[in-house]
Amino acid sequence: MKKTILASLLAFAAFGAVAHAEEKAACGDIPQARWMSQDALKAKVAATGLQVRQIKAEAGCYEVYGIDAKGAKVEALFNPETGEQVGTDGGN
Repeated sequence: MKKTILASLLAFAAFGAVAHAEEKAACGDIPQARWMSQDALKAKVAATGLQVRQIKAEAGCYEVYGIDAKGAKVEALFNPETGEQVGTDGGN
């Protein structure tokens, strides 16, 4: 039983590390001095029709939470230097 629990915990920890590494790889290891401001990113994203609700820095990316034109919630990852979308988070 203990071995099963330990194996499950190790697998879960490994999955989290892989997910974090994938986010880091998507955005790169860009020094914060080169990041665009959150206001600049908000303007760029809003120009695509997304209503931005919140922006936060997460694992080397900007994580943007918003509502799309159809009213669906969106959680997307953006390169902090270029403002280009590099993926989605949370399966959205």
